[in-house]
Amino acid sequence: MPSAPVGAVSCHLEQPLRDETWEQFDALQRRRPGGFDVIALMRPPDAAYGEDEIAWLDRARAAAARGPFGLHTHWTSPTHARPTGGDPAARVRAEAEWMRAHGLEPRFFCGGAWYTDDDVRRTVAELGLVDCTVRGGEPTSGILPTTHSLGALARGALRPLPRFVHAYFHDYDLLDPFRRRALEVGLAVLSRRRPPRDPLSLAR
Repeated sequence: MPSAPVGAVSCHLEQPLRDETWEQFDALQRRRPGGFDVIALMRPPDAAYGEDEIAWLDRARAAAARGPFGLHTHWTSPTHARPTGGDPAARVRAEAEWMRAHGLEPRFFCGGAWYTDDDVRRTVAELGLVDCTVRGGEPTSGILPTTHSLGALARGALRPLPRFVHAYFHDYDLLDPFRRRALEVGLAVLSRRRPPRDPLSLAR
């Protein structure tokens, strides 16, 4: 962890195939609010629910070409993140390997609904992914903790902040003009108090 205060930002893309959601995220990623390269943590398409793999891959490749890219696993369904059966670690491995087989290289991971367990953590490390599932604290090797939600970022903009801030939001937050504006203002303020750094370098 560097001695100077630093910040990072990620987006949990849970609706990447919804056109209006994707358009808002795409525009925000291009703008780089506050100078932050937003980590795009994307939920892969679920064929069991008829999600379009080709359209997803087009959007994922665009996001990965513009900034940091990672995996956001929903274990049960597109709208139900936490596992209700099966092998959670195996799902993480299968999704990461599917991405790599299609020319994508995820560098980060965050479990849906903040779920993790020992096998998931071991698998994430074996895959060489930086784990963002941990809530709070400072980066360590292979770990980039998530510290602030959009609401916490807005509330903390003018209050004391920890030395390291990793703020996150969801892609669907961008559909609400008020929340979208709060995010842009919050990141502009954060960048002055906790300047952006390459998130991969923070977790080494």
